[in-house]
Amino acid sequence: MDNKRPLSFKMRIIHRYLGFFLAGIMAIYAVSGIILVFRRTNFLKQNVKTERVIAANLAPEAVGEALKIKDFEVKKTEGDVISFGEANTYNLATGEVVTYKKQYGYVVDKIVHLHKATTNDPMYYLNIFFGLSLLFFVISAFWMYLPDGKILRKGLIFTAGGIILTLIMLFV
Repeated sequence: MDNKRPLSFKMRIIHRYLGFFLAGIMAIYAVSGIILVFRRTNFLKQNVKTERVIAANLAPEAVGEALKIKDFEVKKTEGDVISFGEANTYNLATGEVVTYKKQYGYVVDKIVHLHKATTNDPMYYLNIFFGLSLLFFVISAFWMYLPDGKILRKGLIFTAGGIILTLIMLFV
């Protein structure tokens, strides 16, 4: 870029092309955020059946430990079959365990994972880049208009409104 151009011109160019680059990421992030609002429901989740074999003749507490289930509670016992959870079973004689779990399908799970990435996951680099890019958008937006112009003044009022609405939603 030409060094004689004003900073506002350079900010507009970076803002524009970074915006185009991030448009797809923003769309996926928006979808994953909306899906996560419903994470405590069964929205977009499917029932997945898992069958496995653990040691036979385990005490109920040991079954819970073997399956890594917190607050394991036996619902009923019929012969050699112990029922727990909603429709999960453990066969004392064979050690066969059948569990059902509600979870997202493959694609939705990957999209939701984008929002939930931690430092143990390489996806967090994308999250940090995306967050910093959004912060750049916030800052560069104020270089788009003349400092003493009417549009910037109205924009600052809308910005204050957005901050106030967010604070109200957070603390009230």
